Amino acid sequence: MTDIQLYDTTLRDGMQGEGMSLSAKEKLRVAHVLDELGIDVIEAGFPSSNPKELELFELLIGESFAHAEIAAFGMTRRRGVDADQDPALRMLAECSTPVCTLVGKTWALHLDKILRVDHDENLRIIAESVAFLVGQGKRVVYDAEHFFDGFADDPAYALACLRAAAEAGAETVTCCDTNGGTLPDSISVAIAEVAAALRSSGAQIGIHCHDDTGCGVAGTLAAVAQGATQVQGTINGYGERCGNANLVTIIANLQLKLGHSCLTDAQLGSLTRVAHLLDELLNLTPDPDQPYVGRNAFAHKGGMHVAGVEADPATFEHVDPALLGNRRDLLISELSGRRTIEARARDAGISLEDEQAARVLERIKEREHRGYHYEAADGSFELLLRKENGTHEPLFELESWRAIVEKRADGRVATEATIKIWVDGERYVRTAEGNGPVNALDRALREALVEIHPHLREIDLVNYKVRILDETKGTGAVTRVLLDASDGEQVWGSIGVSENIIEASWEALVESLEYGMLAVPVPADGSSRPVRGRAPNDA
Repeated sequence: MTDIQLYDTTLRDGMQGEGMSLSAKEKLRVAHVLDELGIDVIEAGFPSSNPKELELFELLIGESFAHAEIAAFGMTRRRGVDADQDPALRMLAECSTPVCTLVGKTWALHLDKILRVDHDENLRIIAESVAFLVGQGKRVVYDAEHFFDGFADDPAYALACLRAAAEAGAETVTCCDTNGGTLPDSISVAIAEVAAALRSSGAQIGIHCHDDTGCGVAGTLAAVAQGATQVQGTINGYGERCGNANLVTIIANLQLKLGHSCLTDAQLGSLTRVAHLLDELLNLTPDPDQPYVGRNAFAHKGGMHVAGVEADPATFEHVDPALLGNRRDLLISELSGRRTIEARARDAGISLEDEQAARVLERIKEREHRGYHYEAADGSFELLLRKENGTHEPLFELESWRAIVEKRADGRVATEATIKIWVDGERYVRTAEGNGPVNALDRALREALVEIHPHLREIDLVNYKVRILDETKGTGAVTRVLLDASDGEQVWGSIGVSENIIEASWEALVESLEYGMLAVPVPADGSSRPVRGRAPNDA
């Protein structure tokens, strides 16, 4: 089945969400990413709305796309103005894009209380606006705003609005659940009537859902089942209020569950990367629980679940994560079974005896009871495995450390840390200043070790999270610190837990650096990038 047209409105409707903003050049980059993904129509925006949109459409003039067509968005003509004299419509007509999407009113509530337009006049507005753009050589998508609310209020008139657009030459008439309040069964009933009413017109039916009831994707699939052949949405569900229907989830469901061949296998395999890339461009943290592409979408924690996927992934996975560019993750916690431990050890290239795996499991249960949390601390977990099988080599032996924070009369806060460590029988004492005690300790430790381990220069701390585990104890509560570190190629997590926040931070800091140093010698091909996991002669 190849009859579904993918229509992305991330660059227009998605940008209406709180905090959403991209420059014109960033939007151009997104358009090319969507083109590579296999999107059929990319709604670039509203060229008459602001200078940034005008800049984008000027940039688009010189661009070529392998697959996607670009659509410009606008509104039907104003009341009392002929279509060919309406400035916004003329701008659409003069725009370089082959597709124009027009939004028009369908619901009597809006006509009576906002536009104050006669119902018959609204039908003429729709027809004349579409006909003008078609006459200018444009392919027109008519977006029937608030269609489902209008259909619930007056089905005959809502259908008349769609007919007016279709008979005027609209290629697609899209039914919009603008308020996002229509449930899937009601969408199904309405689209069935739309399909019957428009069958003779030849216009394809589109669906545009918002997610205010949490049913944006479900409503879209219900419409497809009744004959909708264009699906509109945004990457990751971006948009105003609760967002739009999530096009990422829609695509995966259409292709993997309903048999529609929307993308090539390679394009489908890039879905996770594209979803995360858009989040990064918008400075958002990817939703770990997002269906299909989230970090947790194929994460297994319970021992029975892990045993199941080890025996046959189909026991606890509804699709192969690799199809979407995602991966399976076996989470470590007090709920883990021995097989989880063994599987994670194999992945890290660590050999564990049965008794060792059992001891690791018991140790994890005991430590998680104290506040440790290994799901987000893969580096600390691997070190735990190595300590159990005897292959762990600490970077140094600690004699002592101290951190001093001084608040001065002039308002300046000074922080100084001193460490005393032993490496290969030699004592190192280093003092460093920092913008806080953890930063000062980090600098002092690196100063002592970097000559022995130059790779430490490449390791940066990229995230630092503190959580109070028992708020009722106030400043005496146990603190959990999670650090993320990166060498520019990989990111790993480490953890520390203590009633003293600096001690917890020190533990996490040391383990982040120790894990970062688990590198094999230079590979045979001459590349210098560290490879995670020690070589046998380093163990």
